[in-house]
Amino acid sequence: MNNEELEQLKENLKNFKWRLNNLYYVRDKHGNKVLFKMNKTQEYVCDNLWYMNIITKARQLGMTTFFTIFYLDQVLWSKDKIAGIIAHKQEDMKKIFRGKILFAFNNLDPIIKEMVGKPVIQTATELVFDNGGEIFVSLSTRGGTVNFLHISEFGYICRHDPLKAEEIVNGAINSVHAGQMVSIESTAEGRAGYFYDFVQVAENKRKLGKKLTPLDFKSFFFPWFLDPSYTIEGQEQYILDQDDVDYFKKLEEITNVKLTKGQMVWYAKKKETLARQDITKLYTQFPSTIDEAFMASIEDAYYARLVGRIYLEKRAGFFPADPRAEVHIAWDLGMNDKTVMIFFQELGEEIRIIDHYANNNEGLEHYTRVMADKGYKYGRMYLPHDAAVRDLSTGISREQFMWDLGMRNTIVIPKASVQDGIEKVRQILYRCTFYDVKTQGLLDSLQNYKKDKSKATGEAMNTPRHDQYSHDADAFRVLAMATALFGNSSVSGDINIQSFQF
Repeated sequence: MNNEELEQLKENLKNFKWRLNNLYYVRDKHGNKVLFKMNKTQEYVCDNLWYMNIITKARQLGMTTFFTIFYLDQVLWSKDKIAGIIAHKQEDMKKIFRGKILFAFNNLDPIIKEMVGKPVIQTATELVFDNGGEIFVSLSTRGGTVNFLHISEFGYICRHDPLKAEEIVNGAINSVHAGQMVSIESTAEGRAGYFYDFVQVAENKRKLGKKLTPLDFKSFFFPWFLDPSYTIEGQEQYILDQDDVDYFKKLEEITNVKLTKGQMVWYAKKKETLARQDITKLYTQFPSTIDEAFMASIEDAYYARLVGRIYLEKRAGFFPADPRAEVHIAWDLGMNDKTVMIFFQELGEEIRIIDHYANNNEGLEHYTRVMADKGYKYGRMYLPHDAAVRDLSTGISREQFMWDLGMRNTIVIPKASVQDGIEKVRQILYRCTFYDVKTQGLLDSLQNYKKDKSKATGEAMNTPRHDQYSHDADAFRVLAMATALFGNSSVSGDINIQSFQF
């Protein structure tokens, strides 16, 4: 290299994007050594990075590769920068360190390697350089602060190892100071856990156009059709199923993206394969929208597929109370645990779920105050069958107690089997719309309501699991039974909120 070329190289090295696209080698999907060049998705992230970044994505879009190369670059060409990468599995920890970080460093041009110098410390998971820079890969976290933190497949960690997720949040994410960088990327694994919670908060701020602080996550979403390899060309004569035709039409309306025939056929073939196991695996691994990405697995779940349809058909959104119609409440009355109230209206065939409230260890007086504060025009109070049972200590049933508080229009649902109630829910969900701002917790519960498993065999039983989701599901079962028995009836709905005795 002559002096002129050397000077030009030094000038180029001042630009980190030039360095990313010209210095580092990676292995492609076929295992071949290739020069790393940012694809469109990686370049978009690079141009729009924030301090805190959370990325929901389809599989194989190269996010972990981008951040490992980017963080390695920052460590090599800055002073005293520490980058940590958290992998979700032991084998992935080795793959990331050896296959990405060490591979990229070892394959630097000799002139560049001479500029950055050899590592002063090299272990199976760590490189430390003379400039004070350090990059490591771990399974959870470790003491000390980092300037750059990347967490790979955090959704998987949250679902399969909640204690590890807790440790990562409290020990790693919370140790990153304002002004440093965090990147979290994952395919989604259901609508529960820290990953889902972080994305929801970030998405709400994005939709509302709120200005972010250095400690707020910025949300990114990358669907499957951004990967140019997800296509089968030469398929113009292929005839798609009508369900697929309808899906792509709806997708085009939602995203304003026009797919090629090759992309449609590729997706249809993936659907054929994954639907044999669980259709939501298609949505979580190859989502078209961010709502699809968070569809819970239907494995042992009673309503996951039906709730998925609610999101796909845009029946979760802005559906507030119609002021002309009465608001009914379906209850699940907890004795020593959670009490749930589901507020809904019957508008012709539509069952509009407008609000949801749940609390623990509060007397019924508390819930009358909640009703008063919400200020709806109330109709009927639907109670589970055991509300008519008298308490042994007082001799008064909860139905009577509610009557004494001023809730005179109560209807106790006749006792029925849990399975009958579940079937009633399945029959009405297609009629339901949800005001998502106020009912997101209820939707999450319905999607995660599952069969219990045998402790002896691990197999699913024909009884529901009693967990944090079951109380909401029990109240919704009351709603379904009520609409089947009394829906749109002529029962008068005059509840005088002023008569509630607080």
